Amino acid sequence: MKLDYIYHSGFAIEANGVTVIIDYFKDSSATEYNRGIVHDYLLNKPGRLYVLSTHSHPDHFNPEILRWKALRPDLTYIFSGDILQNGKADKQTAVYLNKGDVYQDNNIRVEAFGSTDIGVSFLIDVDNTRFFHAGDLNNWHWSEESTPEEIEQANTDFLNELNYLKERVEHIDVTMFPVDNRMGKDYYKGAQQFVEMIKTTIFVPMHFDQTYKAADDFEKIAEENGCRFFKITHRGEIFDITE
Repeated sequence: MKLDYIYHSGFAIEANGVTVIIDYFKDSSATEYNRGIVHDYLLNKPGRLYVLSTHSHPDHFNPEILRWKALRPDLTYIFSGDILQNGKADKQTAVYLNKGDVYQDNNIRVEAFGSTDIGVSFLIDVDNTRFFHAGDLNNWHWSEESTPEEIEQANTDFLNELNYLKERVEHIDVTMFPVDNRMGKDYYKGAQQFVEMIKTTIFVPMHFDQTYKAADDFEKIAEENGCRFFKITHRGEIFDITE
């Protein structure tokens, strides 16, 4: 089984006969439009294809993905409910999930958990492996700019969502979670709280654009909490999670 890093918060899971693309924003080529691991490989790969979007922010949901149905009539879209509410797609296009909702078929199970922004996060079970894609779930605050009250509220909201997840999930095999240094000095606080509370085998940073070094700086904390850390070095990088 493989995990492909596309770009920003975009990933793909390559399982046995199943491909899952999550939060597509841009393809992995930094120089050519619509070239890279998605258009050159994944959209043509045999097997069932699922395309998931955690919410309607443009760096997590690119409406171009709606055109992929013409290429792959068997494609199944699984979207956060806010994408429908915001008019980004119509009711017939996708399965829409809000917090607590579940989609399941013979290949995949997707459960929607909460977010501290719009939309949801996704717990994805495929091929006996459990993935968590946080979407915009994070302890979002900017220590240099936020008031103490705003910081306290952000922390409370985030811990509430973590506790909700912890009550329902004992262990996650692969977690994809924001490690975004644009937040300032406490940019990895949310990621640290996550690995301290939720048992995770593999931690994969995301939502860092191309600031690879800042994302890598979380490696020590992840490993101190029992996680294997995937150090991303470039767009389109492929990780074998069975090794």
